[in-house]
Amino acid sequence: MFAYYLDLALRSLKRNKALTGLMILTIGFGVAASMTTWSVFRAVSGDPIPQKSAELFVPQIDPWGPTARNVDPTQPGDIGPPDALTYEDATALMRDHRASLQSAMYQVGPSVVPTDPAKHPFSVPGEAVFGEFFRMLDVPFKYGTGWSTNSDASRAQVVVISSHLNDQVFGGGDSVGKMLNIEGHDYRVVGVLKHWNPQPRFYDVVNAGTFNSQPDDLFLPFNTAIAMGMTNQGSTNCFQSPKQTGFVGLQHSSCIWIAYMAQLDNASAVRQYKTYLDGFARQRYPDWAPNVRLRGLMAWLDYEHVVPPDTKISLYVALGLLLVCLVNTAGLLLAKFMRRSGEIGVRRALGASRRQIYAQFLIEAGMVGLAGGVLGLALTAFGIAGIGWVLPRDIAALAHLDWSLLLITLGVAIVAAMLAGLYPTLRAAAVQPAWQLKSN
Repeated sequence: MFAYYLDLALRSLKRNKALTGLMILTIGFGVAASMTTWSVFRAVSGDPIPQKSAELFVPQIDPWGPTARNVDPTQPGDIGPPDALTYEDATALMRDHRASLQSAMYQVGPSVVPTDPAKHPFSVPGEAVFGEFFRMLDVPFKYGTGWSTNSDASRAQVVVISSHLNDQVFGGGDSVGKMLNIEGHDYRVVGVLKHWNPQPRFYDVVNAGTFNSQPDDLFLPFNTAIAMGMTNQGSTNCFQSPKQTGFVGLQHSSCIWIAYMAQLDNASAVRQYKTYLDGFARQRYPDWAPNVRLRGLMAWLDYEHVVPPDTKISLYVALGLLLVCLVNTAGLLLAKFMRRSGEIGVRRALGASRRQIYAQFLIEAGMVGLAGGVLGLALTAFGIAGIGWVLPRDIAALAHLDWSLLLITLGVAIVAAMLAGLYPTLRAAAVQPAWQLKSN
């Protein structure tokens, strides 16, 4: 029976090619607009580390007191602490080590001196972190591994580099054990990463920004970078000016510039760590009531407004356009179906049930949706290729057409066309055969 209805649908669509083409265009453009913007929204709002995000938390501590607090826009009436830590707070948290794994971090941009004397030194983006950073975030290694906690304590001159930097300096291959000259000092390579560039840059949103097409090329021990005087290349916010000048003065100031992340394995560990933070803040800042927060990773990304407002607005506009296209398609289908009242009356008089009429016309609407979906796929591919014209390059680069988007696009087109065909089908099935036979 399905094949029979399919044949009827094809015959009907061929009879009025102009109207059929208009419906396919309407569905195709509506679906393409919504799928293009949804591909961007999906890329920027997804979980950057789904296997671990429920266990990752970001602590916040207020080092400035009530007079300097900012209102948290996501929690009306709530006054939240700054979104980074002071150097002294971060290092104290590391010494206490109340989480399963944890790391303070800040952004660096040192110069690398190539082994080839004919080449000039060049700056690379990187992070100063603790050795637990790599296990905590499941960072993938191509060669070697991260450094030990002993290397953190001894301020060892070791480094983990990206595959890109490994290719650039050592020509690829296993470079573990080789020496890399950074800022005039030799660092021993202990690990080479596989390609790893999570989007957004969730581990250091405050300093590194949200989205960045260029991955970090090296990771140095936090204490070593501090001892070597590698200055912060990320953001620094101060309520009061440091009493001392230079990088050492920054370390002993109330300025916030250190990102921090901790792994807490279960709900009990989260409660205990929150209690610890309250006590920590009470001891460090006795002049005011503790003002701390402990946010899970996804809550933290939402708090930091990682998803750009433009992408949300674009998605709403595209969905509105899809709705308009559905209404227009419904009107075209209604006009098309009601012009076939005589045909419907004859079929009903010959014994066709309303259910059979429903099936016939919904299959026809589904055929329009399938054709519109194929057109929508082509338009979506063009839309994704050109999304960089309206959105920042780093964000536009995240959108891509994969199998899941392909299937979703076809599914949305078919479902949308069938939804648009519901009312016209109900009207067509309600045709009275006796009246149609008399009028003809």
